[in-house]
Amino acid sequence: MKTLRLRPGKERSLLRRHPWIFESAIAKGGGDSGETVRVESHEGQFLAWAAFSPSSRIRARVWSFDEAQRIDAPFFIAACARAIIARARFDVQSDGVRLVHGESDGLPGLIVDRYGDTLVAQFTSAGTERWKNVLADALLRETGLSKLYERSDASVRALEGLEPATGWLRGGPVAGAEAPPVELSIHEHQWMLTLNIAEGHKTGFYLDQRDSRKRFAEYARRLGFQHVLNCFCYTGGFSVAALAGMRAAEAAGGPGGGRVVSIDSSGPALERARAHVALNGFDPNRASFLDADVNASLRQFLKEGQRFDAIILDPPKFAPTAAHADRAARAYKDINRLALQLLTPGGVLFTFSCSGGISADLFHKIVASAGADAGVDGYIVERLAGAPDHPMTLDFPEGEYLKGLVVMRKS
Repeated sequence: MKTLRLRPGKERSLLRRHPWIFESAIAKGGGDSGETVRVESHEGQFLAWAAFSPSSRIRARVWSFDEAQRIDAPFFIAACARAIIARARFDVQSDGVRLVHGESDGLPGLIVDRYGDTLVAQFTSAGTERWKNVLADALLRETGLSKLYERSDASVRALEGLEPATGWLRGGPVAGAEAPPVELSIHEHQWMLTLNIAEGHKTGFYLDQRDSRKRFAEYARRLGFQHVLNCFCYTGGFSVAALAGMRAAEAAGGPGGGRVVSIDSSGPALERARAHVALNGFDPNRASFLDADVNASLRQFLKEGQRFDAIILDPPKFAPTAAHADRAARAYKDINRLALQLLTPGGVLFTFSCSGGISADLFHKIVASAGADAGVDGYIVERLAGAPDHPMTLDFPEGEYLKGLVVMRKS
């Protein structure tokens, strides 16, 4: 077994059971890509078993802190089983669910989502790449399914020295048989959504916003929104939620005729968003879609004197690491300043950051600074996070990549 020896004092994070070992912490030692190595302190104390990555700044990712643990096929089978069993205890109102969430489930670099009878996996670390076949078989065995599609095309694979890889790992097309579909549909709360696992973002869909979409529908029902703006709408999950909440408000005797404006710079995503409106039986005349830049659109709305009683800001990742935080903070501040100016008094802003390099505290400060520049104050009504099947653990606070605020503009 190969060994990594750390520099003096660099064992502290591992003693707190943090699973990352950076290149700068290592005094000597190494291994092949994905190989399991023994990690020791500078004094020779055992710290962890980890997967070595010769290319990444995160030079090793921990599998186990137990010296007696064998890192073998049974270890990965048991880890997959624990993750899947845990999901049965979470309140997930959908047949689209995250089954494995990387470090939070003790499997750094592995993401697995289930969409109905199909699994989609991302292997983004050298360690999970090395154990890919064992993990694929374990996932299918523990779920009782037969189809697993690989979406290992995230940019982080390049940091691990790995080439992109996509396609059917298990249950793919066989001679004389029709290929399994990559166009799938899922039920989420009271509505239906569709995705393409071969082309969509991440593994095909943003499951992490599932519960925030439900919360927005509840606000729309309770407050009777009439003019909603969904920015960076992608395939329209929040737009569907808005229309569902409006329909519930009308059924309870509230105002009718509300509209949702959805903006994204992807034409194909907007087409799917438009299809989702029809799929769920909403009046298409109450939903409009703009293939446009969000910042430019917000400025144009201000110039035109438009106002909205609810706005969603769910932008892409502006800061993948803390090194990008300053530039990202300016981008987040700009869109939040414009959105707060566009809100009617008493209006509600659902604003999010999915950037791991932006902490929840920093995001709060950015939105507060945006309000000051806009001359707008508001109540922070709620703090939002990823759905429970995307858990953050006590030992890995970096897992809190998605954070959100519900801000109600003061009258």
